[in-house]
Amino acid sequence: MIDQLLQSIPPLAVYLTVALVIMVESLGIPFPGEITLVSAALLSSNDALGISPGWVALCATAGAVVGDSIGFAIGHRFGAPLFEWLGRRFPKHFGPKYVAFAERVFTKYGVWAVFFGRFIALLRIFAGPLAGSLKMPYPKFLVANITGGVVWATGTTCIIYFLGIAAEKWLSRFSWLGLLVAVLVGIAASLWLKRKTGRLVEAEQESVTGQEEADGTADPAYD
Repeated sequence: MIDQLLQSIPPLAVYLTVALVIMVESLGIPFPGEITLVSAALLSSNDALGISPGWVALCATAGAVVGDSIGFAIGHRFGAPLFEWLGRRFPKHFGPKYVAFAERVFTKYGVWAVFFGRFIALLRIFAGPLAGSLKMPYPKFLVANITGGVVWATGTTCIIYFLGIAAEKWLSRFSWLGLLVAVLVGIAASLWLKRKTGRLVEAEQESVTGQEEADGTADPAYD
């Protein structure tokens, strides 16, 4: 029943979904881009579905590059007021401490933050808008954006695809179980990364506050 349902999904719909979800996430909107990519890559390991892993990786890369570029343009145009507004509307994702943490990472590492940010949930949604807000030169941003997108999308697709092929002998009649496992693993990984990032943000905030107090420049609002 579930196998028949999976086989009824047009490959084009999978490609468009991957590109759209990842593009929206790269704009700075919290969407499950990584889970979508993992699920599509696993589906591509089933020959009966006719989904090409190459097209999955290509669409994921395109969505990442286009979304980040649009996010860059928006951040460049609206700057800090954009993050202040987002912080009020979505404090769990764009609260001041998260923005401050991302700004310090981008200021310290520059284009490398764009490249490696593709692999970290928090930085992935900040990469484009924040790089634009900080006036990073677009050519440098674009190179880091493209290379990071290619490595992330292609690497993730290849790993999941070959894992799916390896597991096919055991799950050939229950391919939906592999999809379910992949989704659950993706969710668990996202939650772990979120908690890990939250601890890094808190530690960085405590470090900055301690330094300000030592220098006598602490904001009274934190007293």
